[in-house]
Amino acid sequence: MRDAELVDFLQWALPRLRLRWAGFRKVRRQVGRRIAAHLADLGLDGLAAYRERLESQPAEWKRLDALCRVTISRYWRDAGTWEALLDHGLPRLAEAARAEGRDTLRAWSAGCASGEEPYSLLLAWSLGGGPELAGLRLEVLGTDFDEHLLERAAAGVHPEGALRDLPPGWRDAAFEPAEDGFVLRQSLRRGARFERRDLRAESPAGPFDLVLCRNLAFTYFEDALQREVLERLAGVLRPGALLVLGSHEHLPAGQELLRPWPDAASSLHRAH
Repeated sequence: MRDAELVDFLQWALPRLRLRWAGFRKVRRQVGRRIAAHLADLGLDGLAAYRERLESQPAEWKRLDALCRVTISRYWRDAGTWEALLDHGLPRLAEAARAEGRDTLRAWSAGCASGEEPYSLLLAWSLGGGPELAGLRLEVLGTDFDEHLLERAAAGVHPEGALRDLPPGWRDAAFEPAEDGFVLRQSLRRGARFERRDLRAESPAGPFDLVLCRNLAFTYFEDALQREVLERLAGVLRPGALLVLGSHEHLPAGQELLRPWPDAASSLHRAH
């Protein structure tokens, strides 16, 4: 499969899945390898034949949709975002919870993959949080559409490379060696639970104090779908709650549901 053929195919197919080519440009080879393996399984000799199959068998689009999911993830990805949460976001959320007489903060990791993001949040709370978080509990819901990834997330086992960005000392404090890498200690996994959900269609019941939707909707979804997802995200955020994006992502132009956090990283946005 030549790169030019793959690019042409993705530019044709992605809009039909409500996805955008710009988000896939740098990761297209990962998607291309999956498509090539799928074509071999089907006994098809190229993308032209696969186009014909997609046109004649509409159910095949569901399979292509699964092949186009990008699952790059690791602990403490975009360290500046986590530092902004520790320095600004979590203390403010804790202050608001106490003012309302609540003893629990609820967070949602949308597109949690193998659990690196929700577990990073729990580690930030347990290992990085200061006295302003004392006496409060953090509950984290991780959702993803891929059942296999959710099974891996629940197990809490990750390869050594997924832990390379953690702050010094955190790996030894939080993980134990396992056959396939390192397993997060059960005491640190206790605050997380996982559910299968499609972010494009639904959100879990709120309200949430914090929603992490990073390197997913606002990278890969078409503009109209981004706006639909944003409305649902805003609908489950408490007033003053935070939405966290990827470090290179931006909310749709002209939206008025959230505003940038004034004194922290550009990836943090606050609900009205």
